[in-house]
This record gives sequence, C-alpha cells and structure tokens, in this order.
Amino acid sequence: MSNRDLEARLDELETRLAFQDDLINTLSEQVARQELDIRELWAAKQLLHKQLKDVSPSNIRREEDETPPPHY
Repeated sequence: MSNRDLEARLDELETRLAFQDDLINTLSEQVARQELDIRELWAAKQLLHKQLKDVSPSNIRREEDETPPPHY
C-alpha cells in the first residue's frame, strides 16, 4: 500500500469521525431538549393530578349523604 493510499484512507477516516462527532453532538442536544420537555410534562401532569384531586371530592357526596333512590 502506498503512502497516497494510506493518506486517502486516513482522510476518509478523519472525515467520517468528524461527521460522527457532529451527529453525536446533535443527538446529545436532542436528548437534552427531550429531557427538559419530559420534566415540563411531568410537572404539568402533577399539577393536573392535584387539581383533579381537589375537584373530585367536591363533586361526589359520601354515600351516607346521598338521598336514597325513589324505589326504596
């Protein structure tokens, strides 16, 4: 194998490595953004769950507070 062939292979490997580094950085940024989105969605879910818990008891009477149906 000649020096030119080795240089060409080395250039090819360096180019591929540069593209892989760029791809890894892009994917890392995407994962970081998704982590923030997940945290935001989790907080929103917790808030909705709390709001639902706060609202639900006021809409449902306890069994002993309910009037019996007319056929009793």
